[in-house]
Amino acid sequence: MKKRKLGQNLEVSALGFGCMNMSFGYGPAADKPEAIKVIRAAYEHGVTLFDTAEVYGPLTNEELVGEAIAPFRDNVVLATKYGFDLANFPRLNSQPEHIKQVVGASLKRLRTDRIDLLYQHRVDPNVPIEDVAGALKELIQAGKVKHFGLSEAGAKTIRRAHAVHPVTAVQSEYSLWTRDPEAEVLPTCDKLGIGFVPWSPLGQGFLTGKVNATMKFDAAADLRASFPRFTPESMKANQPVIDFLKAFAKRKKATPAQIALAWLLAQAPWIVPIPGTRKLERMVENLGAAEIELTFAELREIDNAFAKLKVQGARLSPEHMALIDR
Repeated sequence: MKKRKLGQNLEVSALGFGCMNMSFGYGPAADKPEAIKVIRAAYEHGVTLFDTAEVYGPLTNEELVGEAIAPFRDNVVLATKYGFDLANFPRLNSQPEHIKQVVGASLKRLRTDRIDLLYQHRVDPNVPIEDVAGALKELIQAGKVKHFGLSEAGAKTIRRAHAVHPVTAVQSEYSLWTRDPEAEVLPTCDKLGIGFVPWSPLGQGFLTGKVNATMKFDAAADLRASFPRFTPESMKANQPVIDFLKAFAKRKKATPAQIALAWLLAQAPWIVPIPGTRKLERMVENLGAAEIELTFAELREIDNAFAKLKVQGARLSPEHMALIDR
């Protein structure tokens, strides 16, 4: 597996592994032994960045990841997130004291003495980002955290945080059909030397070609049930996205998922997508994207095609979008 650098000095595999859907978000939790097997197999295939969060489960995903990576903890970069008030979910809480309490509890669940990359999960409008960065600076000085990250933060917030303590990585949704970070966030990261970690690089499964308008999502366990882009009408309207990807992938002797990930990798050398899956064969397929080279002409063809494909539906529900910093 090729390596990439987030920020100034955090070296990770070109593709990381998003662990959320093992426990939360896309149906009932996976079988634990099977989930551990897939996470460990990802490491054996060269993955060194594993991503989780306090809120996934909640709490259970950190426990799962801590157990799964225990045999090779010192050889990987462990990323997690804080920022929600779990007792009053989905209220946010990034008060410095709360952050420190969450870190202490996360360390126990993750069976470790330090978090390599700690993200603020969502920007808390009630706490100045300078105070958040100050709290992270203290945790870094104490050795409990190695690197400071932000998730779904706007360019202005990133600049303010970075002025207090260097931000190593920004994590936001970014994929062929979700291009929001391109306007301001990616140029800001480029200018400041900050890495970028796209979550849902496969469009919450849609860009794999395995999701279609006939699928029903369980409102009790699958986040997509409330997302406008995953209504039957939107999925039908967005079918041309998959038709193009399938045809392009066939020419490249690849899969739609591999092309979607290879496209992200080609955008900048400091971009590290974190696809997640419960299936061993899908994980191996995803990692194959790191070996696919897209030529300048092919990248232009993809961009021209997507400029004409009008994606229907917002990427998240109004409640989720309300938590996004702009």
